[in-house]
Amino acid sequence: MHAIILSAGRGSRLLPLTTDLPKCLLPVGLTSVLNLQLDTLFRHGIETATVVTGFNAHLVKEELLARQTGPKVKTLYNPFYQVADNLASCWMARKSMKQDFLLINGDTLFSPPLLEKVLNAPAKDITVTIDQKGHYDGDDMKVSLDGTRLTAIGKTLLPQQTNGESIGMLRFMNDGPQIFRNELKRLMKLDDGTKSWFLSAIHGLAQSGQPIDTTNIKGSTWAELDTPEDYEICRKLFGNSDMARKRFTAI
Repeated sequence: MHAIILSAGRGSRLLPLTTDLPKCLLPVGLTSVLNLQLDTLFRHGIETATVVTGFNAHLVKEELLARQTGPKVKTLYNPFYQVADNLASCWMARKSMKQDFLLINGDTLFSPPLLEKVLNAPAKDITVTIDQKGHYDGDDMKVSLDGTRLTAIGKTLLPQQTNGESIGMLRFMNDGPQIFRNELKRLMKLDDGTKSWFLSAIHGLAQSGQPIDTTNIKGSTWAELDTPEDYEICRKLFGNSDMARKRFTAI
């Protein structure tokens, strides 16, 4: 299983913390957001990864070169990161999508038990990791479900259409990588393709009848890093926890 991490963005809502530092390099406990992701992946058998970079990409490369253990990582620079959304980052990484892989947002932090649950889920072509809670706000990437099958995904879904939210981690297996690459190719030919979220590809596939499965990780520890308030939550969950202090001593 390969991992692709989308880390091209600056994180403008985190200014001034991200004046020079890419969001993925913000410190969490004894490490950074990106290193914590890679350490967790490596601990669960992920031996190769592709990190899509953008803002101050040289700092991300320096961080990766300083790693002593973990997956073998290559970087891909997205020169359009300032004017395009993350569908373009996926397009840049399409050659890394020729095997089973995880696709992870660079601002999603996740616990080892959560990752284990995702990796051990039934081997469907495309599986979206979801969580459920009592209320969803306008920034949540909401999902509609028919049982465990995803039928729609987007931030503008109405409350009555919403059954959960995507946490920013997807798994592609079997025919899934090829199906996703084909949809990326189709969307990138559209006039507004570069301004689309990669999850619009998942929405389009679901709407066309392509089965999209889900793994519900309700109760597992994860966090998304978009705002200073999110950063405090991330540091509380991952920076001051026993997990962070031990720093994966098994590695």
